[in-house]
Amino acid sequence: MGPVTDLLDAWRDAVRSAGATAGPAAVDAAGTDLLARWAQPHRRYHDTEHLTEVLAAVDLLAADAADPAAVRLAAWFHDAVYDGRPGDDEEASAVLAEEVLARLGVPADRAARVARLVRMTAAHAPSDGDPDEAVLSDADLAILAAPAPRYARYAAAVRAEYSAVPDDAFRAGRSAVLAGLVAADRLYRTAQGRQRWEAAARANVAAELAGLGG
Repeated sequence: MGPVTDLLDAWRDAVRSAGATAGPAAVDAAGTDLLARWAQPHRRYHDTEHLTEVLAAVDLLAADAADPAAVRLAAWFHDAVYDGRPGDDEEASAVLAEEVLARLGVPADRAARVARLVRMTAAHAPSDGDPDEAVLSDADLAILAAPAPRYARYAAAVRAEYSAVPDDAFRAGRSAVLAGLVAADRLYRTAQGRQRWEAAARANVAAELAGLGG
């Protein structure tokens, strides 16, 4: 099977696990639309590779989640709308999640939870005591702990997504984002996330900040 087929199968499993009642054609149409969004040509980092990596990280951490089905759906939707407008993109993605999941017959309480999880990714500030927010946040930030070649591709792709921003402004903005992340006592909120990724992520971010002059 090719990667698109694999992702469609993952989408079907996620939707059915969340209690969707719609027929196969409607489920597949929604999944195909989502994959088309993730494959938009203006995306350089927030693309299907990122989706695949976040879904894999959610699988690694799923035992720490209270509602793994909701977390997996939130992973599918968390960057479904991506126009390079932090905050607005997450809100639009959350609204899209509510609309699509309602059409597919996912129970309203679970759909609302998915949307709330998506909104959380705007600031990556999981609520204390919310294991689902912790798992999604950790999975989305797992890229920070990637091996050096993947991290370099990630950093270059982020720069490409903001190619219209002058170098000085980008360095200042990117440095502020990274510095804000590492200023926290912990980048990862789950025990598994900290054990797997904390040290490598801090080393990667420190090296990127040094390169940015931060």
